Amino acid sequence: MTLTRNASDADDLVQEACERAITRSHLWNGEGRLESWVYAMTRNLWVDEVRKRKVRTGSGTVDFAEQDDLHIEASADKAVYAKQLHRMIMTMPEGLSSVFLLVNVEGHSYREAADILAIPIGTVMSRLSTARIRLAAMISEQTERRT
Repeated sequence: MTLTRNASDADDLVQEACERAITRSHLWNGEGRLESWVYAMTRNLWVDEVRKRKVRTGSGTVDFAEQDDLHIEASADKAVYAKQLHRMIMTMPEGLSSVFLLVNVEGHSYREAADILAIPIGTVMSRLSTARIRLAAMISEQTERRT
């Protein structure tokens, strides 16, 4: 979801990534984390898809602003709040949202997130800090608008 910003595109991307990982499993040398190898492959597939869409539309940008609803089995208030948080996270640049979701939602350590994203641990810490500050500012701004 952090890459595609759309549930339908995310489903297609996951299917394509799984197919590619299976057909190219002989290329994984067993070193490092399998999760990092698959994530890098998935990200490359998405970058290729975005480029294809730019060519098809003839524009320099692709609009992925349409958001799918989260399917959360919780109280109505929690579901509304979760949707709002999800939208806020999805408005962040991909690098920030990916790190935020890996660490804060999925519970990966900084080292694991760095390995998955194939970036230095310092970059993970910097992006996570930036993402947290941005999210806090968005929440504060929304709260101020309500009052």
